[in-house]
Amino acid sequence: MLVWLCRVPGTMRRVSGRVGGSPFSSFLLAALLLLLLHRCRTADSLQQTSEGALTVVRNTAEGDQEATVDDVGELEVVQPSELWQTLKPGQAVPAGSHVRLNMQTGEREVRLGEEQLKYWTQEHREEAAGSSFSPDELKRAMRKIKEDLTPASTDPDTQDSVASKYRPLEELKRDMAQLDLLVETDVQIMRRLLEQLNSSSTTEQRLSILLELEYLVHQVDNAQALCSMGGLQLILEGLNSSDTRLQESSAFVLGSALASNPAVQVRAVESGALQTLLTTLANARPFLVKKKVLFAVASLLRHFPYAQRHFLSHGGLQILSELFRADGSGMLRSRIVTMLYDMISEKELMSQASAPDEDPSHEERLRQYSEVSLQGELLEQGWCSLVPQLLQSTEHDPREKALRALLVMAPVCLDQYRSDGSLLDSLLALRLQYQDMAQSEMLVREENSYFTEIVELIDALQVKLKRPERS
Repeated sequence: MLVWLCRVPGTMRRVSGRVGGSPFSSFLLAALLLLLLHRCRTADSLQQTSEGALTVVRNTAEGDQEATVDDVGELEVVQPSELWQTLKPGQAVPAGSHVRLNMQTGEREVRLGEEQLKYWTQEHREEAAGSSFSPDELKRAMRKIKEDLTPASTDPDTQDSVASKYRPLEELKRDMAQLDLLVETDVQIMRRLLEQLNSSSTTEQRLSILLELEYLVHQVDNAQALCSMGGLQLILEGLNSSDTRLQESSAFVLGSALASNPAVQVRAVESGALQTLLTTLANARPFLVKKKVLFAVASLLRHFPYAQRHFLSHGGLQILSELFRADGSGMLRSRIVTMLYDMISEKELMSQASAPDEDPSHEERLRQYSEVSLQGELLEQGWCSLVPQLLQSTEHDPREKALRALLVMAPVCLDQYRSDGSLLDSLLALRLQYQDMAQSEMLVREENSYFTEIVELIDALQVKLKRPERS
């Protein structure tokens, strides 16, 4: 290794190189010596003039540049980048920059130092270069990303330090297994709740248990599991309790379990739930109890013609008519009329539907619905004059439900409708009222034309009333 020192104004430059023993190496050595002597002479001549001086400046926080050597005139400071760029005579570079002598061109070149390159960002590159990425820069960036994504060092010490931050997989599996032992499924929770319900002695505890059960039985599988565990019988016992709060909560749980769950509906009818519910409605009970019991009855009868037939044979319509007449507040009337409307509508829809090719039970359902003589019972029980009373409500929802029920009951109640003067007057008054509301609805361009639908219901019912009776 041969080292030559050449003094440049204000600095000491060192040129080093390794020379072998071949003739070609000797030739390179001679050329290098000649070039070095030339550069040193040039440096001596430049010492007398400041145009060729290489000056290092320090970047300050305020952006000012302070020269570290004496110089004449104003300095032009070059902002280096990560690429080598040629230095012109009289230019200065910031401290920490990497300066080299290009042995092929004999020119000085500068780029960012190693520490500066480490913190070089896109923002700095844009400020210094003022241009977008070149293809070479993009390639280097992609290589850098791949390097960052490669696994960490293969040094055993480094790997041990990384591994110490994470728990072994086997240990995690053991912990998860222990957690699984602490997790209760819905079935396990219901079994525990039913045991507590059966052994609980205080009303408050039983109310709390029933509240949790009501939340769980909304799931179809949970409601079916409740029946298989004997929970249905415990709920029915709650309906027969002397405490009205237990009656209300038990009816709420039963209604939630019955809703859209044919398997539970069948089990409930087999367990005598329908008779228990009708008995509760017929006896003197607070309003909240009857409200929940009515919810359970509607859930049991919906889309279940077998239960509807038993409902009629056990005097269900008579119990509902008494409840309708006794409801002075009108809060139960809307629920009763809605239940009757649902029963009539689903039977009509079933009779109008065509039999699917892959549904052998369709004929059986038609046969069961044919055994439900609901409309004849409505006429006999006086519902043709009871339902129009709901039109006297001051709220829109009960009126809408009454109009829909009157339309589906029209085939058997049309004669009584035409002879009911109060019904005709109510329809005329409601027609004028809702016509104005519908026009206001159209002016503001409401998406849901609720009042327009009510006007259409009234018009359809008035058309039926004006049509002459056919023999």
